[in-house]
Amino acid sequence: MKKLFFITLLLTVFVSCKNDSKSDVKDAENEISKTYSDDELTTIKGDFVYFDGAAVLQSHNKIYGVLMTSKAKELNTLAEKYKTEPTDLVQIEIKGKVTNQKDDVILWDNKVEIVEIINVKPAPKEDNKVVKLGNQ
Repeated sequence: MKKLFFITLLLTVFVSCKNDSKSDVKDAENEISKTYSDDELTTIKGDFVYFDGAAVLQSHNKIYGVLMTSKAKELNTLAEKYKTEPTDLVQIEIKGKVTNQKDDVILWDNKVEIVEIINVKPAPKEDNKVVKLGNQ
């Protein structure tokens, strides 16, 4: 009888823990950036970084190389307000055209041309942890 009770208890604990982890993953995915598509424009939420002439946008499941247009430069200007270091991430939401065409400069598989800037805000401080080497 004790063995049956113990096995039932272990099975219950195992099943309940398994369901909790699935709901935590779904909640985390809802809080993290998302990608929406309508017509030819795609709305992308994610982390943006511009450094040394190159820009990258990381959504919850893809990384995009950003084509350097006037809108991308405007986005960088808006993002500079929230940066303390040149490599800091900024959370953004944009509408753009996604392409997989080959490019000589951008080597990422997915590329985005920004058409509209919807939102720009600072990334949480824990996302901008950078290891610094040297005296700088």
